[in-house]
Amino acid sequence: MKKILILITAIIVASCSNNLENLNQNIKDPALVPGESLFTGAQKSLVDQMVVQNVNRNNTKLWAQYWQEVTYTDESNYDQTSRPIPGTHWSVLYKDVLKDLDEAKNIIAETSSATDPDYEANKPNKLAIIEILNIYTYSILVETFGNIPYTESLDINNLTPKYDDGETIYKDLIDRLTTSINNLDVSKGSFGSADRIYNGDVTKWKKFAASLKLRMGILLSDVDNSFAKTAVESAVTSGVFESNDDNANYQYMSAAPNTNPIYDNLVLSGRHDYVAATTIIETMQPRQYEYLTDTNDDGVINNEDDRTVIPGSVTYTDPRMKYYFASNVDADPSIPQVVYLGLEIGKDGSFSKHTQISSLIQQPTFPGKLLDYAEVQFLLAEAAARNFNVGDTAENFYKSGVTASIEDWGGSASDATTYLALPTIDYTTALAASTATIPWKEVIGTQKWIALFNRGFEAWTSIRLLDYPKMQAAFDPLSGYPTRYTYPVVEQTLNGTNWEAASSAIGGDEPETKLFWDMY
Repeated sequence: MKKILILITAIIVASCSNNLENLNQNIKDPALVPGESLFTGAQKSLVDQMVVQNVNRNNTKLWAQYWQEVTYTDESNYDQTSRPIPGTHWSVLYKDVLKDLDEAKNIIAETSSATDPDYEANKPNKLAIIEILNIYTYSILVETFGNIPYTESLDINNLTPKYDDGETIYKDLIDRLTTSINNLDVSKGSFGSADRIYNGDVTKWKKFAASLKLRMGILLSDVDNSFAKTAVESAVTSGVFESNDDNANYQYMSAAPNTNPIYDNLVLSGRHDYVAATTIIETMQPRQYEYLTDTNDDGVINNEDDRTVIPGSVTYTDPRMKYYFASNVDADPSIPQVVYLGLEIGKDGSFSKHTQISSLIQQPTFPGKLLDYAEVQFLLAEAAARNFNVGDTAENFYKSGVTASIEDWGGSASDATTYLALPTIDYTTALAASTATIPWKEVIGTQKWIALFNRGFEAWTSIRLLDYPKMQAAFDPLSGYPTRYTYPVVEQTLNGTNWEAASSAIGGDEPETKLFWDMY
């Protein structure tokens, strides 16, 4: 009888122990997040960071002089220190993108599936696509900061990683990209619906990788022309984007938290912080002004409230204008066109009296774009102008880029033909009229910048590389025109020795320090 009691007691104790352990388990969360889910999350974090317009996260739309702030103008005047802009960008790309992609890679590599017969066959493509997004993310970090942690960057046990040389990183990324292109097998699948850009289409990912290689190769043209030429010509051989159908558009949803961040910034916030900048407006709708007296008695003459358009002075209106901006500013009745009015750079102004951002861009499902066919055509135009062997002339690629951009935004081929016939837009005529030292940089650079509207980082990079179009002077600049992000403050405090070495290597941790690829 005694033995029976002991046995019953042991069973009860064991049972209670198991129950107590079960109580400590979080049954709502999976013990292991699938690698595919981590990939989806990293993909969204990456696109969000590239798309968002938020004064704490990304102000490149302001620096590219597409948008301007109407009230709090520090960021329009190039302030990087009042808010943690560099630190947030750094953290999102390293922690929310690269680290999650790294973990996704490890999990997928170690996972097998008894229910999915194609899992093993598709695994190499998944790993190659993860690698391509890794490369894209590191390229943005190098283009933003210069020297960055790379070889030691994702080791969670190393809180003070060294910084690697930016040019060395960039060339290594291009080599990795070549390997990834070769590793993609278009006869197999990949992520399917977990991929919000291409829905797992490996052929499109291969074109994306080649197009990214083209873009990265072009960026090195002024610092290592031979290397750049080889990379660009190799990318073209691999097969870059062929139409707008290849565009890398992230598909947002209609409900939070999966909407386009611009919808959050401009609609859900209920704020009216941004309007069009004078630079983009006056490039897309060239006109003259006449200046009146201080009609609004604000003590300032020649600001927007004292300015009117001279009748008949509007030369043309870019066909993309109505897709980029709202026609909310009253037109002069003597002018048979809608007049758009931008806010001066770095100057506060009235939200209602300046051209606002179009409702199209503010839609919750408006796609987030990483790379598109129009940009590829302008990159090929640059390559042809540099005498790289890319299969056609700079002029033809230029025309294709303009046409692709107009059509992608909703315009027609006829709109593009009419626009390209304008004397200031026609490639040959515009080249002859240019006073730039290298005229093609002005002509291609200006149209490329217009086509990159709403894509602040890429536009800012193009401006720094080509030096066109010329940015207007800010009203009250807190620095010179920024050619890089400064390193995050946390790096100065927690990784000081490596931060100092990196700062010295690039020529100083200043916003005006030119990076290795920005030679002129």
